[in-house]
Amino acid sequence: MPASRADNPAYNFTAPLWEWPAKAAWFFVTVPVEISDEIDARTHGLTNGFGSVRVRVRVGGSEWLTSVFPDSKQQAYVLPIKKAVRVAEGIVPGDDVRVRIEVTDLS
Repeated sequence: MPASRADNPAYNFTAPLWEWPAKAAWFFVTVPVEISDEIDARTHGLTNGFGSVRVRVRVGGSEWLTSVFPDSKQQAYVLPIKKAVRVAEGIVPGDDVRVRIEVTDLS
């Protein structure tokens, strides 16, 4: 992944992988509240559908573009982790996942 530009903040964190309660085969990690609050402040008025924010993600050797979505229950953003990444990185629900996200849409 290219180095972050000064105007595209990047964040590193570790969080457990969890499955959406409806057992719909959607898996996520929760962005820590402090980071979520900072992303929210930086992107206020610039969010996409459902309040989503576009990000570039790295988990292990996998990189992709996606969005984080606000979760009102957790008062934080959640990051979907697609099956191809879970398989490639050997992660399952309950595993702690090291994540790097870079906010890509700030204008």
